[in-house]
Amino acid sequence: MPETELHSDESARPAGRAPTRGRFVMRVAVLSILVLAVAAMWVTNLWMTERFTETTRVRTELRLALYTGNVISELQRTSVVPLLLARDPELTRALETGDFSGASARLISARKEIAAASIRMLDTGGRVVAATNRNLLGTNYSTAPFFVDALRSRETIFTAAPTETGGTGFNYSRAMLVDGRVVGVIVVEAELSKFERSWAGISDAVAVVDSEGRIILTTEPRWRGLTMKEALAARSAPTAIQRALQATADWANEPPDAYLQGKAVMRTESRVPFRGWRMIAFTSYDSVREKVNAVLALEIMGFAIFLAMAFYLLSRRARVQTAAYRRESAELRALNARLSREIAERERVQKDLAVAEQTLAQSSKLAALGEMSAAVSHELNQPLAAMKTYLAGARLLLQRARGEEALSSFQRIDDLIERMGAITRQLKSYARKGGEAFEPVDLRAAISSALAMMEPQLKARTVRITRTLPRAPVMVMADRIRLEQVIINLLRNALDATKPAAEPQIELLLTAGETAVLSVRDNGPGISDLEKLFEPFWTTKKPGEGTGLGLAISSSIVSDFGGRLTAHNAEGGGAVFEVQLPLISEGMNAPPKGGYRAAE
Repeated sequence: MPETELHSDESARPAGRAPTRGRFVMRVAVLSILVLAVAAMWVTNLWMTERFTETTRVRTELRLALYTGNVISELQRTSVVPLLLARDPELTRALETGDFSGASARLISARKEIAAASIRMLDTGGRVVAATNRNLLGTNYSTAPFFVDALRSRETIFTAAPTETGGTGFNYSRAMLVDGRVVGVIVVEAELSKFERSWAGISDAVAVVDSEGRIILTTEPRWRGLTMKEALAARSAPTAIQRALQATADWANEPPDAYLQGKAVMRTESRVPFRGWRMIAFTSYDSVREKVNAVLALEIMGFAIFLAMAFYLLSRRARVQTAAYRRESAELRALNARLSREIAERERVQKDLAVAEQTLAQSSKLAALGEMSAAVSHELNQPLAAMKTYLAGARLLLQRARGEEALSSFQRIDDLIERMGAITRQLKSYARKGGEAFEPVDLRAAISSALAMMEPQLKARTVRITRTLPRAPVMVMADRIRLEQVIINLLRNALDATKPAAEPQIELLLTAGETAVLSVRDNGPGISDLEKLFEPFWTTKKPGEGTGLGLAISSSIVSDFGGRLTAHNAEGGGAVFEVQLPLISEGMNAPPKGGYRAAE
């Protein structure tokens, strides 16, 4: 490389790092401002929400105290009226003489003076003989609580009862006496409904409940006569959009006490010093959010101005860097020749990469063929080993002239050949779910057949085999050969795992509950990596001792049967593999009364 070109390259390095540092500083500054803004708004939102919520709650409590005073004042003022009217000479004279022509006018005049809701005068039979509402003349209240209680007592009686219009009537009644004799009853209804109209324009909802929890005064007409729990539950179900909007609106508020007309509200309660009454007010968070949002808007504006100033300062620095870039443009032109050579080299490398990709595709095809051959080798290994053992036994039996026993070995070899043919047929359709050879299979027989297949390996080592099987059949729907293949794979893995154990043990436990569960437990070192256990070609054995396909194939077979194969490490050491399969009928879900039998 010429000397001038090398000098140009060295002078270009600081210029290349300078813009990188500038962009990094700008990004850090912008990110810092954004993080600071988010943190400040978050803290401000929490603090201001809590503060304004408490302020709103205090104002509501003060408003409730005023409402409570108004109600008590109205009740106390009205409670005196029956006593005064019961001693009115004109009214008692009308009851004695039966001349009620001027009684109603007298009551109307009294109602205007005291601003009561209504006044009624009843005779001893409970019939209205005079009233401010002339439509009530002749109405009989002989069973009404305010009439019955007034006859039994000589004091002023207060009653609150539902009216025909759906509201609540608050009545003060008192017996009218002449010479100690009851001649009638005067009933004065307190005008409390006026408070409902005045409360409706100030708070979201206000309700007064009696000692039994029933709503007797409320700004919500549909709440009358209900309990507060029933009233809050009696609201239309919000749509999905309304729920989403409500969740967005309430994200920063305290958990709402209730929902009123789709809005989250806070509940404030005050005691009314009268017959155990309570006054409850519901105030929405709208005012709180408006105040908090106003403060947050100011903060956002301030951070926006600050961010604009930061961008302005950074832009000035960018202009200075642009001037430096212009000075370095001459040096960059000197690099074009070298870049051209690099481009040519890159094109050559891309061509080599295309060739490598084709080679990789061919290697993938060869790997797929290798997987299939490895699977066939793994699945045929057990039958071939058993055939070798049976052939050796048959040769020995023939030498000893024990032909019938030798024929039994040849029959077993024939069964193994049939099994190998079935395995190759199944491995050809390994990627296909399910099978066509499903039939009812007794899991106990499958376990016994698998143990018979593993007899040569079991006799080669001293291993304690414990079987615990139900006395009754455990029937599942499966392919018998593939099911035995799964059990043999699990037994073989258990045998390999118990090689380092001083006293190797393998336990087979079969239970039948909601499903059939076969557990194969060993006392080996356990499983080091449970996540990769069922992955193809993953194995802990030495090269040449295993292909890593046994558990992957077994898991696929059990899945085809509608079950699942799981594994975990036992508490006392060793590994436990569980095969869960659905039972054929519900009648076999529970173990038989005879219990289980154990064999070693």
